Amino acid sequence: MRMAHEWAKLSHCERKKVGALIVKDRMIISDGFNGAPTGFDNCCEDENDVTQWYVLHAEANAILKVASSAQSSKGATLYITLSPCKECSKLIHQAGIKRVVYQTAYKDTSGVDFLLSAGVEIVHLKEL
Repeated sequence: MRMAHEWAKLSHCERKKVGALIVKDRMIISDGFNGAPTGFDNCCEDENDVTQWYVLHAEANAILKVASSAQSSKGATLYITLSPCKECSKLIHQAGIKRVVYQTAYKDTSGVDFLLSAGVEIVHLKEL
């Protein structure tokens, strides 16, 4: 989880900095942080401090990165600093990730609820 927090520091987002790591067989196979897609300006918020619609969440970036590699996330664990939203939860399930460990709970719990109903193990670490 400490490594996920280090990855979060790489985010250019001002409101929330989120980091994610996908681990399989005790090895990090992918990483991600929230931010704009490749080739876009790294400004995550607009002039009203609202997150730009195109900003990717940390777990989505990690899943997309592993998908473009020779690795498989099937059976892996996702470590993330903020619990997943409902949209990213669908990606987590489809990627075959079987365990999610997070520290801070997101305001909307429907993502975690979805993963629990899909049989994904959820671990909420409140302290580092």
